[in-house]
Amino acid sequence: MVEQSDRAPLLDWEEIPPPDPNQAAPPPRGEDAAAEKSSQPDGRCTLTDTAAGTGWSTNTSTSATTTTTTTVTCSPTRSVTAVIASGDGSPGRPRSELTGHRWNRPEPVGTDRTIPFPGLSFSDQWEEKDQIVAVFVVTFDTRSGNMVEWCLPHDINLDGVEFKSMASGSHRITSDFIYFRKGCYFGLACFANMPVESELERGARMKSVGILSPSYTLLYRYMHFLENQVRHQLQCPGQYSPLEAFYEDKKAVLPPAGNGLVNACPTWSVTTINRCMHPEMKITHPAGCMSQFIQFFGEQIMVLWKFALLRKRLLIFSPPPVGVVCYRVYCCCCLANVSLPGIGVSVPELRPFFYINIADITALETELSYVACTTEKIFEEKKELYDVYIDNQNVKTHRSHLQPLLRLNAADKEKYRKLSEQRQMLLYSQEVDGDCTSNEEDLFILFFMELNNRIFQTLSEVAGSTDPTLTTEHVRAMGLDPQGDRSFLVHLLEVYGIDVTLVIDNLCCS
Repeated sequence: MVEQSDRAPLLDWEEIPPPDPNQAAPPPRGEDAAAEKSSQPDGRCTLTDTAAGTGWSTNTSTSATTTTTTTVTCSPTRSVTAVIASGDGSPGRPRSELTGHRWNRPEPVGTDRTIPFPGLSFSDQWEEKDQIVAVFVVTFDTRSGNMVEWCLPHDINLDGVEFKSMASGSHRITSDFIYFRKGCYFGLACFANMPVESELERGARMKSVGILSPSYTLLYRYMHFLENQVRHQLQCPGQYSPLEAFYEDKKAVLPPAGNGLVNACPTWSVTTINRCMHPEMKITHPAGCMSQFIQFFGEQIMVLWKFALLRKRLLIFSPPPVGVVCYRVYCCCCLANVSLPGIGVSVPELRPFFYINIADITALETELSYVACTTEKIFEEKKELYDVYIDNQNVKTHRSHLQPLLRLNAADKEKYRKLSEQRQMLLYSQEVDGDCTSNEEDLFILFFMELNNRIFQTLSEVAGSTDPTLTTEHVRAMGLDPQGDRSFLVHLLEVYGIDVTLVIDNLCCS
């Protein structure tokens, strides 16, 4: 018998459906309302238009005085109009509503409220209840290795999913969950390892049950169902009825395309709402993934922040379990959020790849910017695939021009001190005052978004002035170290194509 989810009042995977717009809404029931409560996503993500190349060039000149002048000249290839909206697309909504603990379903098309991704036409958006493209079961066969045992639809291409959904080294652990990418889709799989008295299976039965969706932001909703189903598959192999019913209920209603192919990755329009929102991911440890991220990396977060803002390729290595490492991928992507109109439209999008293995090497060769994690140590030797390699808390780069960014400076330590101070104040208010209107995830996201906004606001103002010269005072006003962050600033101006002259006094002649 499959264990019934405590978060699903109807089927094992279902939540309470939205009311029929043609019928009067029934009064809420106390038990249902409590069961429906969950951590609500703000829906924050960075919607940017990606263009190859920024059209910049640099010219550095050094004089015998104590001043070094770096001129960064940019030739923007196009202009972009953007609008800032509230987290759910409705202007003026109080923040307390955006950060509550209740998931509000999108309103039907045609109502005043916009649905998940503002800035996209309705035809490019997905209805929340129809997100599942595929459901599958992966097993480890002692003779054939990892293999797809069963899937729906039967004709879907799942090449490589058998390795993505069962991470290398998983035989050493009893359970795990894995986020990954498969082409234009995102996947979530739950893995379990059960000892059995079988010589054929060599004493252990290992399976993963997973799903594919066009977006990872709602996959967490089905994690409990997948956890139940992988245990069910271990105990009763070959019984797929619950998975079949799940797929029939949740299978994606895909928009028709002229070539008959699934349009799984909507193209962002040039005029896009550049709202930095963080999508919700299910948190399986009490402190939450942001708190774990801060505690794990400490001050090194400031180093990761710079690389994320520069849109570098970040690869995180860690042995299994890999689920918590997938959260670190998510947190790294959140470091680069910017909510100013037009910023970042000509730079590569920082794409979360989540878990990768050697089967992803070809795909990574063409990626300009990403964050991913792996359990395979061989990737450390594939230096052409990444810019920054993170082995537990050890952050390193083999690229000489990026190595100065590995050193923490006084401004970095001061920013981290402020972040820690704000966290402590939040925790105190939650414990003493019972304040539940804010959480650590919101604090973390907003801290770095406001930091990024201040930097780009200052750079934009200087670039638009009659004297586009960035001085020491400007750098300090951005919360940066005039000396320690000089290399970071040069890279930032180049990557984002901002046309200013950088003038910073050196400590000695050069």
